[in-house]
Amino acid sequence: MVVEVYPAASLKQWGLPHRGYKRAENTITLGRLVDQLLAAAGWLTLGRHEQACRASDDALDAVIAALTARAAFQGLIIRPSPEQTAVARTEGWIALPASRLSELKPR
Repeated sequence: MVVEVYPAASLKQWGLPHRGYKRAENTITLGRLVDQLLAAAGWLTLGRHEQACRASDDALDAVIAALTARAAFQGLIIRPSPEQTAVARTEGWIALPASRLSELKPR
């Protein structure tokens, strides 16, 4: 399965800040976003990668992309309508979460 994601769109779907966390000068905002993500997904631990996520928006975006891919695997994304299906098959479809982060908790 291949899943196309836009991390900012996933963050917005989850009700988390999705703007202003990019670039080195925004590390305070980035750190706050990591805090909010961890609070929203109480089951999520970043382990030794937490510092990287607090220092690099690319690292955090990778985590968001992985969470969105998990939502897609679980069928918890917005699916194309019947009218959009043909286009989505050729052009692709950006996976947008249709669930709360808590629903992605591993079983």
